[in-house]
Amino acid sequence: MEEIVLEAKDAVDWSYRGEGAANLVLSYTGSSPTFLGKVMRIMKWPKNGNENGDTNGNGLTTHEKLIWGENKDLVSCQNKEIVEYLYVKHVMRPLLGHKHVNAGIRLLVSKEFLESATKIVSSQRFPWRANAANADTNRSSVLLMDDMTLFDHGHVDDHNPCLTVEIKPKCGFLPSSSFIAEENVIKKSITRFEMQQVLKLRGNEISEISEYDPLDLFSGSKGRIHRAIKALYATPQNNFQVFLNGSLVFGGFRSGICKTTSTVELAFENILKDFIKTEDEGGIRANSFIELVAETVYASGALDQLLNVQKLDKYSIEGVIHAYYDLIDQPCKACQELENSKLSNPFGSMHAMPQDEKVNILKGFLISSTAVDCSVMVSFRSTETGLSRSSSPHGKLYLESTKQEFEYKVDKSSLLLELFLS
Repeated sequence: MEEIVLEAKDAVDWSYRGEGAANLVLSYTGSSPTFLGKVMRIMKWPKNGNENGDTNGNGLTTHEKLIWGENKDLVSCQNKEIVEYLYVKHVMRPLLGHKHVNAGIRLLVSKEFLESATKIVSSQRFPWRANAANADTNRSSVLLMDDMTLFDHGHVDDHNPCLTVEIKPKCGFLPSSSFIAEENVIKKSITRFEMQQVLKLRGNEISEISEYDPLDLFSGSKGRIHRAIKALYATPQNNFQVFLNGSLVFGGFRSGICKTTSTVELAFENILKDFIKTEDEGGIRANSFIELVAETVYASGALDQLLNVQKLDKYSIEGVIHAYYDLIDQPCKACQELENSKLSNPFGSMHAMPQDEKVNILKGFLISSTAVDCSVMVSFRSTETGLSRSSSPHGKLYLESTKQEFEYKVDKSSLLLELFLS
Protein backbone atom coordinates (compact mmCIF):
# COMPACT_ATOMS: atom_id res chain seq x y z
CA MET A 1 0.00 0.00 0.00
CA GLU A 2 3.01 2.31 0.55
CA GLU A 3 3.48 2.86 -3.21
CA ILE A 4 -0.04 4.33 -3.59
CA VAL A 5 -0.40 8.07 -2.96
CA LEU A 6 -3.92 9.49 -3.11
CA GLU A 7 -4.20 12.78 -5.00
CA ALA A 8 -6.87 15.50 -5.18
CA LYS A 9 -8.74 13.69 -7.97
CA ASP A 10 -9.29 10.68 -5.69
CA ALA A 11 -11.20 12.68 -3.07
CA VAL A 12 -14.57 12.27 -4.83
CA ASP A 13 -14.50 8.54 -4.00
CA TRP A 14 -14.62 9.15 -0.24
CA SER A 15 -17.66 10.17 1.79
CA TYR A 16 -18.28 11.23 5.38
CA ARG A 17 -18.85 8.35 7.81
CA GLY A 18 -18.38 10.04 11.17
CA GLU A 19 -15.85 11.51 13.57
CA GLY A 20 -14.63 11.49 17.12
CA ALA A 21 -12.65 14.00 19.11
CA ALA A 22 -9.40 13.19 17.30
CA ASN A 23 -10.26 11.69 13.91
CA LEU A 24 -12.41 12.25 10.84
CA VAL A 25 -13.62 8.98 9.29
CA LEU A 26 -14.41 8.66 5.57
CA SER A 27 -15.75 5.59 3.77
CA TYR A 28 -14.88 4.49 0.26
CA THR A 29 -17.62 4.80 -2.37
CA GLY A 30 -15.59 4.21 -5.53
CA SER A 31 -14.94 1.04 -7.53
CA SER A 32 -11.26 0.25 -6.95
CA PRO A 33 -10.88 -3.29 -5.53
CA THR A 34 -8.00 -1.99 -3.41
CA PHE A 35 -10.30 0.19 -1.33
CA LEU A 36 -13.62 -1.64 -1.40
CA GLY A 37 -14.82 -2.27 2.14
CA LYS A 38 -12.37 0.27 3.59
CA VAL A 39 -12.58 3.45 5.64
CA MET A 40 -9.86 6.00 6.26
CA ARG A 41 -9.14 7.78 9.49
CA ILE A 42 -7.78 11.32 9.17
CA MET A 43 -6.23 12.97 12.21
CA LYS A 44 -7.76 16.30 13.21
CA TRP A 45 -6.09 19.41 14.56
CA PRO A 46 -7.84 21.78 17.01
CA LYS A 47 -8.57 25.23 15.62
CA ASN A 48 -6.95 26.81 18.66
CA GLY A 49 -3.74 24.83 18.05
CA ASN A 50 -0.66 25.56 15.97
CA GLU A 51 -1.76 26.62 12.50
CA ASN A 52 0.81 24.37 10.88
CA GLY A 53 -0.43 21.26 12.65
CA ASP A 54 1.73 18.41 13.88
CA THR A 55 4.03 17.44 11.06
CA ASN A 56 5.78 14.14 10.64
CA GLY A 57 9.28 14.92 11.83
CA ASN A 58 8.87 14.13 15.52
CA GLY A 59 8.32 10.84 17.26
CA LEU A 60 7.82 10.52 21.00
CA THR A 61 9.05 13.19 23.38
CA THR A 62 11.63 12.39 26.04
CA HIS A 63 8.89 11.98 28.65
CA GLU A 64 6.73 9.82 26.39
CA LYS A 65 9.73 7.56 25.83
CA LEU A 66 9.97 7.05 29.58
CA ILE A 67 6.37 5.82 29.66
CA TRP A 68 6.49 3.57 26.59
CA GLY A 69 10.16 2.60 26.83
CA GLU A 70 9.49 -1.15 26.94
CA ASN A 71 8.13 -0.97 23.38
CA LYS A 72 11.18 -0.48 21.18
CA ASP A 73 9.19 0.11 18.00
CA LEU A 74 7.32 3.01 19.59
CA VAL A 75 10.41 4.57 21.14
CA SER A 76 12.58 4.36 18.03
CA CYS A 77 9.94 5.66 15.62
CA GLN A 78 10.56 9.25 14.45
CA ASN A 79 7.20 9.78 12.76
CA LYS A 80 4.22 10.81 14.91
CA GLU A 81 1.72 9.32 12.46
CA ILE A 82 3.39 5.92 12.56
CA VAL A 83 3.69 6.14 16.35
CA GLU A 84 -0.12 6.35 16.62
CA TYR A 85 -0.49 3.27 14.40
CA LEU A 86 2.11 1.37 16.45
CA TYR A 87 0.32 2.32 19.66
CA VAL A 88 -2.85 0.61 18.46
CA LYS A 89 -0.94 -2.39 17.12
CA HIS A 90 1.42 -3.03 20.03
CA VAL A 91 -0.41 -1.60 23.05
CA MET A 92 -4.18 -1.55 22.58
CA ARG A 93 -4.66 -4.55 20.29
CA PRO A 94 -3.07 -7.13 22.63
CA LEU A 95 -5.12 -5.76 25.54
CA LEU A 96 -8.49 -5.61 23.76
CA GLY A 97 -8.04 -8.79 21.72
CA HIS A 98 -6.32 -9.27 18.36
CA LYS A 99 -9.42 -10.59 16.62
CA HIS A 100 -11.54 -7.62 17.75
CA VAL A 101 -9.17 -4.74 16.90
CA ASN A 102 -8.01 -3.81 13.40
CA ALA A 103 -4.85 -1.71 13.60
CA GLY A 104 -5.14 -0.81 9.91
CA ILE A 105 -2.33 0.16 7.55
CA ARG A 106 -0.71 3.47 6.70
CA LEU A 107 -1.80 4.99 3.37
CA LEU A 108 0.14 7.88 1.80
CA VAL A 109 -1.88 10.94 0.77
CA SER A 110 -1.07 14.34 -0.68
CA LYS A 111 -1.93 17.62 0.98
CA GLU A 112 -4.24 18.34 -1.96
CA PHE A 113 -6.16 15.12 -1.35
CA LEU A 114 -6.76 16.00 2.29
CA GLU A 115 -7.84 19.53 1.40
CA SER A 116 -10.24 18.30 -1.30
CA ALA A 117 -11.68 15.46 0.79
CA THR A 118 -12.35 17.64 3.82
CA LYS A 119 -13.95 20.32 1.64
CA ILE A 120 -16.28 17.75 0.06
CA VAL A 121 -17.52 16.44 3.42
CA SER A 122 -17.56 19.77 5.28
CA SER A 123 -21.33 20.25 4.88
CA GLN A 124 -21.99 16.85 6.49
CA ARG A 125 -20.05 17.50 9.69
CA PHE A 126 -21.70 18.45 12.96
CA PRO A 127 -21.28 22.23 13.43
CA TRP A 128 -19.86 21.80 16.93
CA ARG A 129 -17.29 19.31 15.60
CA ALA A 130 -16.35 21.58 12.68
CA ASN A 131 -15.99 24.57 14.99
CA ALA A 132 -13.65 22.67 17.28
CA ALA A 133 -11.19 21.09 14.81
CA ASN A 134 -10.27 20.64 11.17
CA ALA A 135 -8.58 17.76 9.40
CA ASP A 136 -4.82 18.05 9.73
CA THR A 137 -3.90 18.62 6.08
CA ASN A 138 -0.19 18.64 6.88
CA ARG A 139 -0.24 14.88 7.41
CA SER A 140 1.45 12.76 4.77
CA SER A 141 -0.60 9.65 5.54
CA VAL A 142 -3.90 8.39 6.90
CA LEU A 143 -4.92 5.13 8.50
CA LEU A 144 -6.73 2.73 6.16
CA MET A 145 -8.94 0.21 7.95
CA ASP A 146 -11.57 -2.42 7.24
CA ASP A 147 -15.11 -1.06 7.25
CA MET A 148 -16.45 -2.69 10.40
CA THR A 149 -20.06 -2.02 9.37
CA LEU A 150 -19.75 -4.78 6.74
CA PHE A 151 -19.54 -8.51 7.41
CA ASP A 152 -17.35 -9.47 4.47
CA HIS A 153 -14.57 -7.51 2.82
CA GLY A 154 -16.30 -4.95 0.58
CA HIS A 155 -19.23 -7.27 -0.12
CA VAL A 156 -22.87 -6.27 0.23
CA ASP A 157 -25.51 -9.00 -0.10
CA ASP A 158 -28.88 -7.41 -0.88
CA HIS A 159 -30.61 -10.72 -0.14
CA ASN A 160 -29.00 -11.08 3.28
CA PRO A 161 -28.41 -7.59 4.69
CA CYS A 162 -25.79 -6.79 7.30
CA LEU A 163 -26.97 -4.72 10.24
CA THR A 164 -24.26 -3.14 12.39
CA VAL A 165 -24.71 -1.38 15.71
CA GLU A 166 -22.08 1.05 16.94
CA ILE A 167 -22.13 1.65 20.68
CA LYS A 168 -19.98 4.15 22.53
CA PRO A 169 -20.27 2.53 25.97
CA LYS A 170 -18.22 5.15 27.89
CA CYS A 171 -16.62 4.44 31.28
CA GLY A 172 -18.04 1.28 32.82
CA PHE A 173 -16.99 1.63 36.45
CA LEU A 174 -17.02 4.10 39.34
CA PRO A 175 -13.57 5.15 40.61
CA SER A 176 -12.69 4.29 44.20
CA SER A 177 -9.32 6.02 44.43
CA SER A 178 -8.45 7.38 47.86
CA PHE A 179 -6.84 10.34 46.10
CA ILE A 180 -10.20 11.76 45.00
CA ALA A 181 -10.74 15.00 46.93
CA GLU A 182 -13.68 15.39 49.30
CA GLU A 183 -15.26 18.08 47.11
CA ASN A 184 -15.19 15.63 44.18
CA VAL A 185 -16.52 12.61 46.07
CA ILE A 186 -19.58 12.59 43.77
CA LYS A 187 -17.31 10.81 41.25
CA LYS A 188 -17.54 7.70 43.42
CA SER A 189 -21.34 7.45 43.15
CA ILE A 190 -22.33 9.15 39.87
CA THR A 191 -20.94 8.03 36.50
CA ARG A 192 -18.91 10.38 34.37
CA PHE A 193 -21.51 9.95 31.60
CA GLU A 194 -24.33 11.17 33.84
CA MET A 195 -22.37 14.25 34.90
CA GLN A 196 -21.42 15.04 31.30
CA GLN A 197 -25.08 14.77 30.27
CA VAL A 198 -25.98 17.53 32.73
CA LEU A 199 -23.20 19.75 31.38
CA LYS A 200 -24.24 19.10 27.77
CA LEU A 201 -27.85 19.96 28.56
CA ARG A 202 -26.79 23.23 30.17
CA GLY A 203 -24.63 23.97 27.13
CA ASN A 204 -27.50 23.20 24.74
CA GLU A 205 -25.51 20.37 23.14
CA ILE A 206 -28.41 17.96 23.81
CA SER A 207 -32.15 18.48 24.16
CA GLU A 208 -32.67 16.07 27.04
CA ILE A 209 -30.70 13.84 29.39
CA SER A 210 -30.32 10.19 28.43
CA GLU A 211 -31.42 7.52 30.88
CA TYR A 212 -28.52 5.33 29.74
CA ASP A 213 -26.29 4.11 32.56
CA PRO A 214 -22.92 2.65 31.48
CA LEU A 215 -22.85 0.57 34.66
CA ASP A 216 -25.88 -1.33 33.35
CA LEU A 217 -24.19 -2.16 30.05
CA PHE A 218 -21.01 -3.41 31.76
CA SER A 219 -22.86 -5.22 34.57
CA GLY A 220 -22.87 -8.73 33.08
CA SER A 221 -26.58 -8.92 33.99
CA LYS A 222 -28.87 -9.77 31.08
CA GLY A 223 -31.68 -7.60 32.46
CA ARG A 224 -29.49 -4.57 33.07
CA ILE A 225 -27.83 -4.89 29.66
CA HIS A 226 -31.29 -4.93 28.05
CA ARG A 227 -32.20 -1.80 30.02
CA ALA A 228 -29.02 -0.08 28.80
CA ILE A 229 -29.66 -0.89 25.13
CA LYS A 230 -33.29 0.22 25.47
CA ALA A 231 -32.13 3.55 26.93
CA LEU A 232 -29.57 4.04 24.15
CA TYR A 233 -32.26 3.30 21.57
CA ALA A 234 -34.63 5.81 23.20
CA THR A 235 -32.01 8.60 23.26
CA PRO A 236 -29.24 7.63 20.84
CA GLN A 237 -27.51 11.02 20.64
CA ASN A 238 -24.07 10.17 19.23
CA ASN A 239 -23.67 7.05 21.37
CA PHE A 240 -25.80 4.56 19.44
CA GLN A 241 -25.87 4.24 15.66
CA VAL A 242 -27.19 1.58 13.30
CA PHE A 243 -25.84 0.89 9.82
CA LEU A 244 -27.51 -1.16 7.10
CA ASN A 245 -24.99 -2.52 4.59
CA GLY A 246 -22.61 0.26 5.59
CA SER A 247 -25.08 3.16 5.44
CA LEU A 248 -26.21 5.02 8.56
CA VAL A 249 -29.94 4.43 9.10
CA PHE A 250 -30.47 5.28 12.78
CA GLY A 251 -28.91 7.45 15.47
CA GLY A 252 -26.23 10.08 15.55
CA PHE A 253 -26.62 13.84 15.75
CA ARG A 254 -26.01 14.12 12.00
CA SER A 255 -29.31 12.34 11.33
CA GLY A 256 -31.05 14.69 13.74
CA ILE A 257 -31.98 11.88 16.13
CA CYS A 258 -31.42 12.91 19.73
CA LYS A 259 -34.64 11.22 20.80
CA THR A 260 -36.48 8.33 19.16
CA THR A 261 -39.93 9.72 18.45
CA SER A 262 -42.84 7.64 17.15
CA THR A 263 -42.09 8.94 13.65
CA VAL A 264 -38.44 7.89 13.90
CA GLU A 265 -39.39 4.48 15.26
CA LEU A 266 -41.91 3.92 12.46
CA ALA A 267 -39.23 4.65 9.87
CA PHE A 268 -36.79 2.32 11.64
CA GLU A 269 -39.43 -0.41 11.82
CA ASN A 270 -39.70 -0.20 8.04
CA ILE A 271 -35.92 -0.51 7.67
CA LEU A 272 -35.95 -3.63 9.86
CA LYS A 273 -38.67 -5.44 7.89
CA ASP A 274 -36.16 -7.40 5.77
CA PHE A 275 -34.02 -8.20 8.79
CA ILE A 276 -36.39 -8.97 11.66
CA LYS A 277 -39.00 -11.43 10.41
CA THR A 278 -42.35 -10.95 12.12
CA GLU A 279 -45.93 -10.39 11.05
CA ASP A 280 -46.70 -8.30 14.12
CA GLU A 281 -46.78 -4.52 13.94
CA GLY A 282 -46.58 -1.72 16.50
CA GLY A 283 -42.90 -1.61 17.44
CA ILE A 284 -42.39 -5.37 17.58
CA ARG A 285 -39.42 -5.32 15.21
CA ALA A 286 -37.70 -2.57 17.18
CA ASN A 287 -38.26 -4.48 20.41
CA SER A 288 -36.82 -7.62 18.83
CA PHE A 289 -33.87 -5.60 17.55
CA ILE A 290 -33.17 -4.28 21.08
CA GLU A 291 -33.43 -7.84 22.39
CA LEU A 292 -31.02 -9.09 19.71
CA VAL A 293 -28.40 -6.48 20.54
CA ALA A 294 -28.74 -7.02 24.30
CA GLU A 295 -28.60 -10.82 24.00
CA THR A 296 -25.48 -10.58 21.83
CA VAL A 297 -23.67 -8.19 24.18
CA TYR A 298 -24.49 -10.56 27.05
CA ALA A 299 -23.64 -13.82 25.25
CA SER A 300 -20.43 -12.57 23.64
CA GLY A 301 -18.94 -11.05 26.78
CA ALA A 302 -17.74 -8.34 24.42
CA LEU A 303 -17.40 -5.72 27.14
CA ASP A 304 -15.60 -7.81 29.76
CA GLN A 305 -12.14 -7.26 28.30
CA LEU A 306 -12.87 -3.60 27.61
CA LEU A 307 -13.86 -3.04 31.23
CA ASN A 308 -10.68 -4.72 32.47
CA VAL A 309 -8.61 -2.34 30.34
CA GLN A 310 -10.58 0.68 31.55
CA LYS A 311 -9.85 -0.34 35.13
CA LEU A 312 -6.10 -0.01 34.57
CA ASP A 313 -6.63 3.53 35.86
CA LYS A 314 -6.50 2.86 39.60
CA TYR A 315 -5.70 6.35 40.87
CA SER A 316 -7.97 8.72 38.90
CA ILE A 317 -6.60 11.95 37.44
CA GLU A 318 -6.35 13.47 40.93
CA GLY A 319 -3.71 10.92 41.87
CA VAL A 320 -2.09 10.53 38.46
CA ILE A 321 -1.29 14.23 38.16
CA HIS A 322 1.25 13.92 41.00
CA ALA A 323 3.12 11.14 39.20
CA TYR A 324 3.03 13.29 36.06
CA TYR A 325 4.78 16.26 37.68
CA ASP A 326 7.47 13.97 39.06
CA LEU A 327 8.01 12.42 35.63
CA ILE A 328 8.52 15.80 33.95
CA ASP A 329 10.66 16.91 36.92
CA GLN A 330 8.55 19.96 37.72
CA PRO A 331 7.19 21.23 41.06
CA CYS A 332 3.79 19.67 41.70
CA LYS A 333 1.18 22.38 41.14
CA ALA A 334 -1.51 20.22 42.74
CA CYS A 335 0.46 20.02 45.98
CA GLN A 336 1.20 23.75 45.83
CA GLU A 337 -2.53 24.48 45.66
CA LEU A 338 -3.10 22.32 48.73
CA GLU A 339 -0.35 24.13 50.61
CA ASN A 340 -1.80 27.52 49.64
CA SER A 341 -5.23 26.46 50.90
CA LYS A 342 -3.65 25.09 54.10
CA LEU A 343 -5.31 21.71 53.58
CA SER A 344 -3.59 18.47 54.54
CA ASN A 345 -1.57 16.88 51.76
CA PRO A 346 -2.17 13.11 51.41
CA PHE A 347 0.02 12.76 48.31
CA GLY A 348 3.42 12.33 49.93
CA SER A 349 3.22 8.57 49.39
CA MET A 350 2.68 9.09 45.67
CA HIS A 351 5.73 11.32 45.33
CA ALA A 352 7.80 8.84 47.34
CA MET A 353 7.10 5.98 44.93
CA PRO A 354 9.92 4.59 42.78
CA GLN A 355 10.08 5.97 39.24
CA ASP A 356 8.98 2.71 37.61
CA GLU A 357 5.80 2.66 39.70
CA LYS A 358 4.97 6.22 38.64
CA VAL A 359 5.54 5.24 35.02
CA ASN A 360 3.13 2.32 35.40
CA ILE A 361 0.52 4.61 36.98
CA LEU A 362 0.74 7.01 34.04
CA LYS A 363 0.71 4.18 31.53
CA GLY A 364 -2.39 2.64 33.09
CA PHE A 365 -4.18 5.98 33.07
CA LEU A 366 -3.41 6.65 29.40
CA ILE A 367 -4.41 3.16 28.25
CA SER A 368 -7.60 3.41 30.29
CA SER A 369 -8.42 6.78 28.70
CA THR A 370 -8.11 5.23 25.25
CA ALA A 371 -10.38 2.34 26.26
CA VAL A 372 -13.01 4.71 27.69
CA ASP A 373 -13.29 6.36 24.27
CA CYS A 374 -13.56 3.02 22.49
CA SER A 375 -16.48 2.21 20.19
CA VAL A 376 -17.90 -1.31 20.04
CA MET A 377 -19.26 -2.47 16.69
CA VAL A 378 -21.60 -5.48 16.59
CA SER A 379 -22.59 -6.77 13.14
CA PHE A 380 -25.43 -9.19 12.40
CA ARG A 381 -26.73 -11.19 9.48
CA SER A 382 -29.46 -13.79 9.55
CA THR A 383 -28.88 -17.45 8.72
CA GLU A 384 -31.27 -20.29 8.10
CA THR A 385 -31.92 -21.93 11.43
CA GLY A 386 -29.74 -24.99 11.85
CA LEU A 387 -27.88 -24.34 8.60
CA SER A 388 -25.29 -21.77 9.67
CA ARG A 389 -21.79 -22.61 8.54
CA SER A 390 -20.04 -24.74 11.15
CA SER A 391 -16.67 -23.41 9.95
CA SER A 392 -17.72 -19.77 10.38
CA PRO A 393 -15.43 -17.81 12.73
CA HIS A 394 -18.39 -15.72 13.85
CA GLY A 395 -20.64 -16.15 16.85
CA LYS A 396 -24.20 -17.47 16.55
CA LEU A 397 -27.33 -16.48 18.42
CA TYR A 398 -30.93 -17.73 18.26
CA LEU A 399 -33.56 -15.05 18.83
CA GLU A 400 -36.51 -16.78 20.44
CA SER A 401 -39.03 -13.97 19.87
CA THR A 402 -38.73 -14.20 16.07
CA LYS A 403 -37.46 -17.80 15.75
CA GLN A 404 -34.43 -16.57 13.81
CA GLU A 405 -30.76 -17.46 13.95
CA PHE A 406 -28.10 -14.80 13.45
CA GLU A 407 -24.36 -14.72 12.96
CA TYR A 408 -22.57 -11.88 14.71
CA LYS A 409 -19.10 -10.40 14.96
CA VAL A 410 -17.72 -7.87 17.42
CA ASP A 411 -15.08 -5.22 16.67
CA LYS A 412 -13.60 -2.45 18.79
CA SER A 413 -12.40 0.86 17.49
CA SER A 414 -10.63 3.65 19.34
CA LEU A 415 -11.23 7.18 18.15
CA LEU A 416 -8.96 8.95 20.59
CA LEU A 417 -5.45 7.68 21.22
CA GLU A 418 -3.86 8.73 24.50
CA LEU A 419 -0.07 8.54 24.57
CA PHE A 420 0.65 11.29 27.08
CA LEU A 421 -0.96 13.78 29.45
CA SER A 422 -1.18 17.22 27.87
